[in-house]
Amino acid sequence: MDDGHNRPVSRELTNLRPALKFLLPYRRQVLWASIALVVTAGVTLSIGQGMRIVIDEGLSNGSSDILVQSISLFALLMVVLTIGTFVRFYFVSWVGERVSADIRQAVFAHLIRLHPGFFEDNQPTEIQSRITTDTTLLQTVIGSSVSIALRNILMFFGGLVLLFVTNPKLSLIVIACVPFVVAPVVLFGRRVRNLSRTSQDTLAEVGNQAGESLRNIKIVQSFNHEAQDITGFEGRVDVAFRVAVKRIRQRSFLIALVMLLVLGAIATMLWVGGQDVLSGATSPGELAAFIFYAFMVAGSVGAISEVYSDLQRAAGATERLVELLNAPSELVERQVPESLSGAPQGMAHLAFSKVNFAYPGRPDVHVLQDVSFQVARGEMVALVGPSGAGKSTLFDLMQRFYDPTNGAVLLEGIDLRELSLSDVRAQIGFVPQDPALFAGTLYSNLTYGAPDATDQAVNEALALAHASEFVEQLPEGLQTQVGEGGVGLSGGQKQRLAIARALLAKPEILLLDEATSALDAQSEAHIRDSVHELKGRSSILVIAHRLSTVRQADRILVLAEGRVQGQGSHDQLMATSELYARFARIQFASEEARVLQARTVG
Repeated sequence: MDDGHNRPVSRELTNLRPALKFLLPYRRQVLWASIALVVTAGVTLSIGQGMRIVIDEGLSNGSSDILVQSISLFALLMVVLTIGTFVRFYFVSWVGERVSADIRQAVFAHLIRLHPGFFEDNQPTEIQSRITTDTTLLQTVIGSSVSIALRNILMFFGGLVLLFVTNPKLSLIVIACVPFVVAPVVLFGRRVRNLSRTSQDTLAEVGNQAGESLRNIKIVQSFNHEAQDITGFEGRVDVAFRVAVKRIRQRSFLIALVMLLVLGAIATMLWVGGQDVLSGATSPGELAAFIFYAFMVAGSVGAISEVYSDLQRAAGATERLVELLNAPSELVERQVPESLSGAPQGMAHLAFSKVNFAYPGRPDVHVLQDVSFQVARGEMVALVGPSGAGKSTLFDLMQRFYDPTNGAVLLEGIDLRELSLSDVRAQIGFVPQDPALFAGTLYSNLTYGAPDATDQAVNEALALAHASEFVEQLPEGLQTQVGEGGVGLSGGQKQRLAIARALLAKPEILLLDEATSALDAQSEAHIRDSVHELKGRSSILVIAHRLSTVRQADRILVLAEGRVQGQGSHDQLMATSELYARFARIQFASEEARVLQARTVG
């Protein structure tokens, strides 16, 4: 998915066709709207014939009865027109809102299941703009513009037929003027369409910058970057404004030109028709009816030219939404996945078998190379190594956010690709280094992965993560509202809540990505005790940079340059692995000094 600026802009309204499938479930509402549309158009067209009868038979002949009958019929038609307009507007607007909501849901339901790599290549803020802005535009078009277009098409053709019925000679003037009206619509319509797509893209960029700055408000303010952000935002807003002005200028010129040509044609018809009335070739009623239909046809052309621009914008919006709906997931699931309940006995709980991996965006950079190891049920394994060694990538592969380039990741002896994604992830609890909390209550965050958890289970998870004390001190306890990202909580509090959330789901495998990095010494000790209690219940893999965590593990895997360079206990690796010993001396020196000092004081 590109930013839209370098892509060819679609020149066809057929891009709206994918949106039609969302109309199919609401055929009944569309039928009612269509019936009302035809009725209101028919009533409006009949007004011209009523005018002819009133003028020629009621006024010219001085017949009071015919005048009363005509006015009564006119009143009846107005009642029908009012009811029909209500029905049309209600059902068309209802369908527009419903289809817009369905498209939003369909896009979100598709995106939420895509592989995480998709969101590395495509900015979430731009995607958010598409889901909101583009679907709102579609709602406006389906709920209003399409109805206006169809109504005016009916009025155009119906008025054209009645023009010929009323006065064939004058109608030929109308036909001769049509090419002069249609030509600018086609010519300027292309320019408006191109500018419409560019306008939507520039608006998305405005939203991207605003969202990025506001999400990282503390960084922005800590670096006194407000002025630069305001300047940059003003620049993007100004670009969007200039593009919008270009589009408005082209559209305004198009509408004005069409109206000028139409009114010029009407003036010509009035002159010719007036001559016919004076000569007796045409009655005043026929001329009045003809003028009525001429204005109606002209108004329909003008309205269609305006709506055409909206339809072009909607075509661009639909194209952008269809891109999201058709975005493929690189994680293909089997139609009939294997079941973990049928896994062979005696197999390693988790195993990597000759795994190679490169991220899709960097296929030439091998993050993991020939990685093989096993984790027994209930075993705690620490992963250590320098930044970029591939530790976090291992966690991504375990949760099947990506598939190995070569080799396999096995759960109970079964390749993860043979299992359903939901089964794989149901086995795993993950605590990231930077814990993600969602806007809502603490309770909703804790039960995120276990919505049916009991209050007792929640309290046990909090106690195990040593989060009970600070939660109880909050004014509203578990019902305390937290902002997006856990605003209002300290780093240590967020991390303990993230641990409790993972524990509440009772995972078979617990992944801790340096989960104690934001904790003070006392909280870290509590978490270390909790992890110790979990040993044997779950298989635990922890990315560790602290000696205390490393010593707690049953086994240590040393990673460097995407390979497993050694494994064993701390003491074994200090004796057998020069890489680990060097890493340990650098990484753990200050911590060992503190431990020795504490022992000496003791």
